[in-house]
Amino acid sequence: MALINEHFLKLPNNYLFSDIAKKVNSFKVTHPKERIIRLGIGDVTQPLPPAVITAMHKAVDEMTSKETFHGYGPEQGYSFLIDAIIKNDYASRGIMLEQSEVFVSDGAKSDTGNIGDILRHDNSIGVTDPVYPVYIDSNVMSGRAGVLESGKWSNVVYIPCVAENGFIPDLPSRRVDILYLCYPNNPTGTTLSKEELKKWVNYALANDVLIMYDAAYEAYIQNPETPHSIYEIKGAKKVAIEFRSFSKTAGFTGVRCGYTVVPKELNGFTLEGKRVPLNKLWNRRQCTKFNGASYITQRGAEAIYSPEGKEQVKETINYYMSNAQIMKEGIQKCGLEVYGGDDAPYLWIKAPKGLTSWKFFEKLLYEVYIVGTPGVGFGPSGEGYLRLTAFGDRDDTLEAMARLKKWML
Repeated sequence: MALINEHFLKLPNNYLFSDIAKKVNSFKVTHPKERIIRLGIGDVTQPLPPAVITAMHKAVDEMTSKETFHGYGPEQGYSFLIDAIIKNDYASRGIMLEQSEVFVSDGAKSDTGNIGDILRHDNSIGVTDPVYPVYIDSNVMSGRAGVLESGKWSNVVYIPCVAENGFIPDLPSRRVDILYLCYPNNPTGTTLSKEELKKWVNYALANDVLIMYDAAYEAYIQNPETPHSIYEIKGAKKVAIEFRSFSKTAGFTGVRCGYTVVPKELNGFTLEGKRVPLNKLWNRRQCTKFNGASYITQRGAEAIYSPEGKEQVKETINYYMSNAQIMKEGIQKCGLEVYGGDDAPYLWIKAPKGLTSWKFFEKLLYEVYIVGTPGVGFGPSGEGYLRLTAFGDRDDTLEAMARLKKWML
């Protein structure tokens, strides 16, 4: 008799985005002639940069010859990509990393979910609220979250990020073992200054807290004073794991590639208090459970860092951030409160007239034919908000704002 992991039974029946898809499909059945504009799920719409396509075509050609064929690659990633990552994403900001501290993967979502494999089941968790659902759901699966009570998990410390505190989280009300931070933030689109981030690093250093730092959207930062990496803060290598992704940076949502940085200075602890390097544990986990991202994919990712690749990526990011500005201005003209959109491709809208998140979602869908993401799906503090993304086509973005203005004004 095969016994199941009963922690899976604690999860809500449906994933947030599955619920949205069901509601949208139901609408399409009853309104087959209406054209829906999807600004909810954060998938990209612009094609891969030409430099990436060229590099991937070349890599495919290499696979046709015995002399240049590539089979299994290193589980940690090919050195050509790791070197490009270190040089461009870290050394350029004065951050020194070793090759063995960077682990190439098939995306940040996988790594943020899998990182819990190297940590005990009874660690306490702290999350900013609202939060990317994977952080909590993956800990529920591992038995760390406790039980669900009135919309909150008993072993999770929720740190509200709301308009009243400028979406800047306070230090947790009680000590936690593992803390999740995502900046630029998904879903609110807000950022932390260096001083605010320094506060969290110092807290972690003083309390032996492990920070899981999701920097998947750092390429969208426009303010030169805003940190792109937690390792810009002194001492962060002793307390933080950083996750990065090429999905939104260069359109790799379907190609799948990202990386995780686990510094050698970073330690976990045994029950007896012995320090154990987490880099070693993560390497062992990857060697056992992961065969590495494909050679073709990694050659494509390497091309992002070429001179032409950098320019093409910048052009695409500017396209999406122009969408964000069009949306923010349009939403503000409608008299709605909106946050984000300046250093991130997400906009966080306050629902009008006291509507709940799901009610606002339904009104936009059925009356304006626009799909967003209900804020409450990201946590209790997201109630009364809706997330829109700037990853849509420009014409769709303009059409969506025209519809919204006509509906609201």
